[in-house]
Amino acid sequence: MTIGGERDGGTAQAWEAVGGAPELVERVRFEGPGHLGEGPLPVRELARATVAVCGLAAGELAAVRAGGATGDPLVVHEGAVATAFVSERHLRVAGRPAVTFAPLSGFWRAADGWVRTHANYPHHEAALVRALGLPSPTPEALRAAVGGRAAVEVQELAYGAGGLAVAVARRYGDPQPLVETVRTTGVRGRGLGGAPPGRPVAGVRVLDLTRVIAGPVATRTLGLLGADVLRIDPPGLPESDDAYADTGFGKRSALLDLACDADRKVFEGLLAEADVVVTGYRPGALERHGFGARDLLERWPGLVVAELCAWGWRAPQPWAGRRGFDSLVQAGYGIAAACAGPDGTPGVLPAQALDHGTGYLVAAGVMRALAEGGGRGLRFSLAGTGSWLVRGLAGARAEEEAGAPPYAAEPWLRETGSGYGVLRHAASPFGEWGRGPSRWGTDPAGWLPR
Repeated sequence: MTIGGERDGGTAQAWEAVGGAPELVERVRFEGPGHLGEGPLPVRELARATVAVCGLAAGELAAVRAGGATGDPLVVHEGAVATAFVSERHLRVAGRPAVTFAPLSGFWRAADGWVRTHANYPHHEAALVRALGLPSPTPEALRAAVGGRAAVEVQELAYGAGGLAVAVARRYGDPQPLVETVRTTGVRGRGLGGAPPGRPVAGVRVLDLTRVIAGPVATRTLGLLGADVLRIDPPGLPESDDAYADTGFGKRSALLDLACDADRKVFEGLLAEADVVVTGYRPGALERHGFGARDLLERWPGLVVAELCAWGWRAPQPWAGRRGFDSLVQAGYGIAAACAGPDGTPGVLPAQALDHGTGYLVAAGVMRALAEGGGRGLRFSLAGTGSWLVRGLAGARAEEEAGAPPYAAEPWLRETGSGYGVLRHAASPFGEWGRGPSRWGTDPAGWLPR
């Protein structure tokens, strides 16, 4: 068992970043093995710290709603944390393993280094094929095309065509903040009243405008803790069935086209009754429709608006406005080079830890903002979490016991029915979902009765 405090500086750092009272960190207790086989970077510390601060925020919000003090210990089971951080690997959809990376996603040797591509979505694969003039969408064709070009040339050709490729950086990127509070409106949100035990976010309406892993991890956690979470996507941008089967727990999913007047009216009606909005689109994407964070807080100043992006708002142009995924940020931020093998081939973290860790931080930030009354704009980024991993956590790494056994996933795996059939999936570190996800985009675009 590890006690929050001297041996767990990571939790203290993350809790300070979301604005928590320092003395509450002493409530945290860690139990059981959670070794992820992490290599050169402190992924275990990132994982348990982000889950711990999410639990602290949930306890604080519960105490505020109950009108009492926050005093009970918070026990974090490290096996549950480790299993949840690789939830996509444990997922089985009607018995088959989930597809995590497509054939054109991966590392490729360029003429002067390495490139990481992401082509899991059909439109990104098509853009990559188009950008590089591939004769066929095959790994062999991509390998040949990348091998004859400089890494940055491949990167810029791909982004220019709407695809995704990043030159593998040899050093860590510039420091980025872990969490930013960018606006406090001074207007309180709707009074929440009491909440049932274990459901501190009950009655809170969360509009989920996120995709893939980080944002959906945040909102599925808020859903488990009681929130009414409604995910909205554009109809022309389908989500991967396997991705939604993994992250669709605790929420409903509907489609709205903001270019359509009728759908826009429905969307504005949802916003008018929401308490929280979580966004995961690159900076500028929602602003084009008049729904950027500033717009939302001007029209509905009691909201909590949490923005999430890949590269961070302080990243140099053009990176701040570019799309990105965990694997790409690992490559572009210098993490892949730090994890390189003996032959120099870039490596990866033992989990998509930037995604999962940022997701729990977003949920924690949202709950802390609710506990303080709402009316707040928050920002998070995968690069900010990566910056903390390679800098802030370096001195907070917990001691590893010699020969410590790896965690066992089996106690934390569950089977649940869903719109995709029976799912074998990782449990949440915070409890059990009542039901599995529906199919993506098939729910009504409306709130549940309070």
